[in-house]
Amino acid sequence: MIDQLSDKYLRATECIDCDHPEVVAFTERVAGGERADMDRAVALYYAVRDEFRYDPYRVNLTPEGMRASTLLQNRYGFCIPKAVLLAASARVFHIPSRLGFADVKNHLATDRLLQMMQTDLFVFHGYAELFLDNRWVKATPAFNRTLCDRFDVKPLEFDGRHDSLLQQFNRKGDRYMEYVRDRGLYADLPLDEIVTAFHGYYPTLMAAAGYEVSGDFEAEAEGRA
Repeated sequence: MIDQLSDKYLRATECIDCDHPEVVAFTERVAGGERADMDRAVALYYAVRDEFRYDPYRVNLTPEGMRASTLLQNRYGFCIPKAVLLAASARVFHIPSRLGFADVKNHLATDRLLQMMQTDLFVFHGYAELFLDNRWVKATPAFNRTLCDRFDVKPLEFDGRHDSLLQQFNRKGDRYMEYVRDRGLYADLPLDEIVTAFHGYYPTLMAAAGYEVSGDFEAEAEGRA
C-alpha cells in the first residue's frame, strides 16, 4: 500500500519544505551518520524535541510562518511547526511522513495562557507520523525537556517502534493532557482549516497583534506542577 501512496508523503510542499537547504543541512547534521531509517527517525525526533523551545506565544499562521525552514531560523515554535519540521526532516531521508492533529485538554497550562485562550482546549494539536518498519508510528516532539522539567512531567520518548503520544499524567499522578477529538491525518499542512479553527475557538488570542505575545512560557511554567 505504501508504494501507491508514498509520493505524496515524500514530496516537498510549501510548508513541509524538505528541499530547503537549511532543512537538508539540519537533517544531515543530526542523522547523517545513521544508516538505518529507524535510527535516523529517532535522532531527528530528539533534535526537534529539544533543540527548539516550545513557545505558544509567538505564532505566525501564514505559510511562511509555518514552514519547517522558518522554525530552524527562529529556534522556537509551538506543536504544529515542530511536527512540520520532523515530517520534513524525515522526507529528506525518503522516510514517508504525514501530519496528525487532535484536540487536547491541557490541565497544566499556565494561568496567563489560559486567560488569553479563555479555554483549556487546544485545537489542532499537531504531531507527526513516520512510516517505519512497514507501519505508521506517531511521534510528538512538541515539548522540550527543559519545559517538561518545569511542569514536572516526564519528557516524551520515541523509539521508532511505539506511538509517542502526549503524557496523560505528570510525575505526581495529576492529570496532564487529555485527547478529546481526532482531527485526522494529512500529507500536507491543512493551514486554512487550522486558521479557521483558531479564529473560532480563540477570538481574543487571534485579535492580539499578529498573535505574537511577549513572554517566557517556560518561566511561567515554574511551580505549576
